[in-house]
Amino acid sequence: MSKGRLEAFSDGVIAIIITIMVLELKAPHGETLDTLAPLIPVFLSYVLSFVNVGIYWNNHHHMLQSTRKINGQVLWTNLHLLFWLSLFPFVTAWMGENHFETWPVAVYGVVSLMSGVAYYILARALVRCHGETSEFAEALGSDLKGKSSLVIYAAAIGLSFVSPWIGLALYVIVATMWFIPDRRFEGRG
Repeated sequence: MSKGRLEAFSDGVIAIIITIMVLELKAPHGETLDTLAPLIPVFLSYVLSFVNVGIYWNNHHHMLQSTRKINGQVLWTNLHLLFWLSLFPFVTAWMGENHFETWPVAVYGVVSLMSGVAYYILARALVRCHGETSEFAEALGSDLKGKSSLVIYAAAIGLSFVSPWIGLALYVIVATMWFIPDRRFEGRG
């Protein structure tokens, strides 16, 4: 399989994930603005997830643009990432519909953490595919931002049981860290 087919497949799956998430936004019954108030948690959950999935799409694109080749291990690790990303519509809906209660916020964190782990595994598979001394491996470097994101997600899951708002704040911090595209791969490839 060519690198282009992997990118196109991933783009399609991510587009479907975002489409499924937006379909969870149901129009309220009523014509006044106060009928929108109960939808605020659903909308905020959607915004957080849209940003997160968009960040994965953006960084996935930049990372793959800097690669020269792919192999079977890369294909499987990419599917692993897409699996975890595909759970965002479910956890987004659960968290929003339950107004940021503890368990939905914690499970949202589990999906976020596992998506981060899957992205890290994909990056390592690409290093193995290109070689430990390759330009790709050099660009990836120590991946401090990726590793610190995993630590923050893990902390957020536990702290969600203290207060779901702490967990949510930490999820927003990670999204903010990644909002600017990963410069390590910008302009390479």
